[in-house]
Amino acid sequence: MKNIKHVLLLPLLLAIGCAAPEEKTQNTIEPMGRKNFQTYCNPIDIDYTYMSHYRANNNVSYRSGADPAIVNFKGKYYMFVTRSHGYWTSDDMSNWRFIRPQSWYFNGSNAPAATVRDGKILVLGDPSGRGAVIETDNPDLGDWTTNFAVINMPNGTQDPMLFTDDDGKVYLYEESSNKFPIHGVELDPDNYFVPKGEQVDLLQLHPEKHGWERFGQDHRSDIKPFIEGPWMVKHGDTYYLEYGAPGTQWNVYADGVYTSKSPLGPFTYADYNPISYKPGGFLKGSGHGSTVQDNNGNYWHYATMAISVNFKFERRIGMYPAGFEDNGQMYVNTAYGDYPHYLPDTEVDAHKERFTGWMLLSYNKPVSTNSGLVTKDINVVDESASGYMQEQITDFSINSINDEEIRSYWVSEANNDSIYVEVDMEKPMDVKAIQINFQDFNSKIFGRPDTLKQQFTIEASLDGKSWKTIADYSKNQRDMPHGYIELEAPVEARYIRYNHVYCTNEYLSISEFRVFGNGKEALPETPANFQVKRQKDRRNADLTWEPVEGATGYVIYWGIEKDKLNLNALMYGEPGYELRALNTDNGYYYQVEAFDENGISKRSEVMYTK
Repeated sequence: MKNIKHVLLLPLLLAIGCAAPEEKTQNTIEPMGRKNFQTYCNPIDIDYTYMSHYRANNNVSYRSGADPAIVNFKGKYYMFVTRSHGYWTSDDMSNWRFIRPQSWYFNGSNAPAATVRDGKILVLGDPSGRGAVIETDNPDLGDWTTNFAVINMPNGTQDPMLFTDDDGKVYLYEESSNKFPIHGVELDPDNYFVPKGEQVDLLQLHPEKHGWERFGQDHRSDIKPFIEGPWMVKHGDTYYLEYGAPGTQWNVYADGVYTSKSPLGPFTYADYNPISYKPGGFLKGSGHGSTVQDNNGNYWHYATMAISVNFKFERRIGMYPAGFEDNGQMYVNTAYGDYPHYLPDTEVDAHKERFTGWMLLSYNKPVSTNSGLVTKDINVVDESASGYMQEQITDFSINSINDEEIRSYWVSEANNDSIYVEVDMEKPMDVKAIQINFQDFNSKIFGRPDTLKQQFTIEASLDGKSWKTIADYSKNQRDMPHGYIELEAPVEARYIRYNHVYCTNEYLSISEFRVFGNGKEALPETPANFQVKRQKDRRNADLTWEPVEGATGYVIYWGIEKDKLNLNALMYGEPGYELRALNTDNGYYYQVEAFDENGISKRSEVMYTK
């Protein structure tokens, strides 16, 4: 566990109407209470919007949050997300409040751009791809105004990014295509932000050289990949132009970067690409993101993560510590990226290493419920036959609730306050946090109704007979689809029980009930006999090692410099991995470690392939 300094754990507020003081549980919450957490857990737990723009032709209901554009404006963070009918603000990256602006895009913004200039936030995100820049100096009110000057690019403006340079000049970068490259053009802020000159082609995909740019699950499709979602960061005198590839619905959705000394190039491919990559674990993918500096001077990368069950564009948002090495190499640390991490205002020894060390205690453990299993057919938009989506998982049994696969989920036959789900961790553990990930099975909700909420309690027991309530959200009025609960102090328990009270959807459906903390036994052994063999196709390498007894899983690390193994992949169970994300022109260094409920092993020796 990392050394945490100068942080006090503040007790959460009591819920209205809860038990008398002598019967307080560890975590109770006001109906609209503020979280006082040190940690967060991906996906970030915001009230994601139910998509409505495809309702007329398929009537499939699903939440989504994607393509985050986040800016720091006067010490507060504002996050603009595709088709959300508004945006979110936070002062700590933990408590996010949705803003219904006074004026906004009628159909929701699509992959919006955002930048700060001269005391205002500028946004560009008209869903038609042909719109004007809008602006406000009061984003909390949202009195957005427009100059009506449509920015009319030859093929429309797709996935735009607005960048304000140190000299006040404004640039537009855009594209979302498997045909066109990322373009850039300077805009004239003194003349309605109309383009100054013609667009410049800046960069495009080269999947024949860059393994991570190949389309499909694990880069195994021959469909031409997509380039999209540019985002510009200036660090020192270098411009870092980020871009997303190869497709938002896949586990390998990632962000890469090109660098230049000029905002319009020429740009050079970074040999350490990709920068943001998360192909394994519970929630996969980390592409089409934005990078923002917090109030402490540290960088964070917000990215799009895939679910793709109800529709291929069913997505969520993750946040990861990011930054720049001494040699200018950009990094995004996604290791254990869907386990609890410390928030920006929690002081740690090194910003790059914010993982709490709280391990997953519930993976594939015995689980039971008193509810029958639903037998309904699914109502989804299934594009798996065309190669643009994974096949559906239609086993809705209770064992889907802790398999660490967000695309599988348990569906209860009933939805009432007598339902429970109980996990037996098989040994006493120190429980420190809980995450409940609700899913939308045959939902009929669209848009942003004010009625959305989830109500429940969490109980703990050492013997399965005597129970103690450790979190009481029975009167909660917040919409928390990925409810993350950090306990005030560790609770020793073998059994954890979710007691359902209410959810707005017709069906109670949970994709994952996750328990975090630490076991009480020795750390796992370091994987032995670690071997790496680069394939004839240099984009791929085979990594193997001996199984570690009792290991929950493994994490591999790689990079082009021995002391900068900034890329990683987590896998459960299997002692081996085919890495398909390499660049043909580089040699690589590799390591592997094992993990279980007790913690993480020492890493193996470093291997190298030319």
